[in-house]
Amino acid sequence: MNQEQPLTYQDIPEVQKKRWMILATVNMFTFMSTLDASIVNVALPQISHDLHLPIASSEWIVTIYLMTICVFILLFGRLGDMFGKIFIFRIGTLLFVLGSLLCGFGSTLHLLLFGRVVQAFGASMTMANNFGIATDIFPRSERGRALGLIGTFVSLGAITGPGIGGLIVSALSWNYIFWINVPIGIAVMVLGQRVLPRDLFRSKGRLDAAGTAIFGLFIIALFGGLLLGQHWRFADWRTLSLLLFSAVMLGVFLIVEWQTRQPMLQLRLFKNPMFSVSIFCGYLVFLSNFCFNIIAPFYTQDILHLSAGSSGLLLMLFPIMMAIIAPFSGALSDKIGSEILTFIGLLVLVAAQVGLGFLNGSSSVLYAGLLIALLGAGSGLFMSPNNSLVMSTVPRDQLGSAGSVNALIRNLGMISGITFATTLLFASMSQAAGRHITGLIPGHPSIFLYGMHTVFLASAGICGLCAVITGIRLAYARRPLRGKTI
Repeated sequence: MNQEQPLTYQDIPEVQKKRWMILATVNMFTFMSTLDASIVNVALPQISHDLHLPIASSEWIVTIYLMTICVFILLFGRLGDMFGKIFIFRIGTLLFVLGSLLCGFGSTLHLLLFGRVVQAFGASMTMANNFGIATDIFPRSERGRALGLIGTFVSLGAITGPGIGGLIVSALSWNYIFWINVPIGIAVMVLGQRVLPRDLFRSKGRLDAAGTAIFGLFIIALFGGLLLGQHWRFADWRTLSLLLFSAVMLGVFLIVEWQTRQPMLQLRLFKNPMFSVSIFCGYLVFLSNFCFNIIAPFYTQDILHLSAGSSGLLLMLFPIMMAIIAPFSGALSDKIGSEILTFIGLLVLVAAQVGLGFLNGSSSVLYAGLLIALLGAGSGLFMSPNNSLVMSTVPRDQLGSAGSVNALIRNLGMISGITFATTLLFASMSQAAGRHITGLIPGHPSIFLYGMHTVFLASAGICGLCAVITGIRLAYARRPLRGKTI
């Protein structure tokens, strides 16, 4: 007698009828969790003023959220395999809403940071399992479209934050950028209670506790050293000790993961060069975009003297253009290939970043808006095809692992962008002022502009490096085709 095949979600008609509602539920929390990585940026000037914080301290409000996600996202992906992806996802939604409520009551920096950590715990639970849930629920004929939609919501959430945040801050106060998650989150949780099925599969195995702990130490030491170095200076022995410790932890982590039978991070995925190149370029583009996200609100409000609402509307040009271009880019990639579109998108990003690198206090809002829109168009051209490349270069049975790695790299790119941008900004400003600086100097906009120009031109160089790498990949991908036509 043949062994009975295990039941899948494709075998359950009720689940298949609700599959797009299930995806909508997953995408709403995907959007909110990535949105909250960037929505705080535009509110930082007001938060800094209300809580009497310098910029270097207020950026911890953004960074601690991303650091917590990076530390725990692979852990919760593994727990999702062991205890059920939907079970972990549900817990994550509850924690995210609770954390959002606590953040809104953050009357001090420490209370606000505590709320952000709770938020990040919930966000990491949902981010770690969204790709896996879609992979389980959707049949193979629709799986690519479902994963692509999740990728689009991730990208939109990451870069819509400053625009939405600006509108909320101008109409209400910064507290409501967190409180707005509560009613929306509760509504989506109620919807999820109706449409999300029970978990069918739980894998056996052990948790990679050693890998989790070592990776957490690496992330905390690395980004803690980079951020505290802005206060202590990078030549300080404490900063150097943290950075050296992070390098040691990274080496130990790679050794442990390679030798572990059930590792937290599937390093074998990186044996595929197409996967590795796509992941690397995606990381650098998110780094570049977050350089813009962290600096643009200060430029538009403190240099162009726009209100938070007007600044938010201006910055909304980025996600609007991306929302227009990304679906077109995704559909076009099926016809002409993803490599050429990622290459074109990177060239557009380079042009936009160079333009931003020459803005000044007398630049028109119209010209700044044109560059922001161009940045959004370049991101839209790049993101969807690159996500498709990431997910299409791995076997079907490794889609969940690839999705977790993609989410980790994305969040590492965000936090790296914040630390890279602020570190380079303050170093350049300190050079221009002739003394150590960790914030804006009233009455001296030229010092901030000098630092901003340095950051955007460096960001253009990063996108240029990606363009070179992608161009080589494009030439490699087309080489067999040319050989056949000769």
